[in-house]
Amino acid sequence: MSRPGPRPGLTAQGRAIAAALAALRRGEVVAFPTESSYGLAVDARSPAALARLFLVKQREPGKPPPLLVDGVTMLMMLAARVPARAQALIARFWPGPLTLVLPARAELPETIVSGSGVGARHSSHALATQLVTAFGGPLTATSANLAGQPPALTAAEVRAALPSVHVLDGGPAPGALPSTVVRVGDDGTLTVLRAGAMDPGLLS
Repeated sequence: MSRPGPRPGLTAQGRAIAAALAALRRGEVVAFPTESSYGLAVDARSPAALARLFLVKQREPGKPPPLLVDGVTMLMMLAARVPARAQALIARFWPGPLTLVLPARAELPETIVSGSGVGARHSSHALATQLVTAFGGPLTATSANLAGQPPALTAAEVRAALPSVHVLDGGPAPGALPSTVVRVGDDGTLTVLRAGAMDPGLLS
């Protein structure tokens, strides 16, 4: 039986995204470019896919991976609620290098929750957000590397370090600093968990 050819009407990038989506839906790990380095994506709400991600990175569970969403509607798949202060920060700084840690929904896999909170951001990298939107749900975005090794900045580096991973080649990653991570309390208090690409002073 002959195999189906490329879907008509899709660009080369469209076919590459379609192949990455198919891999994600099979529970595979997909590498893709972000504002900083290449990241590793799996379905953030699938315990089996998350377990595969930790296995690929050779990292023990216990440190939740960064997550990507494409806006507030998708964020609500992760967060039990979005305090007013968080809504204001989203309106001002998303898409951008700001990860907000919010109260987690009770049904989330424990490997993406820390201290009853879940962190997510809306990437300003066009291909990263295109992948998240096309998938229709939150994706992980942990750096593409073996635990303890430098993150990959190109598709070739990903393939060399992680040969089992499906690579969505979007050219070299810019190599920017990782996102700033802030926990937002229900009362609007902000706790900076990691200073990164965004100056925390802008959040006041």
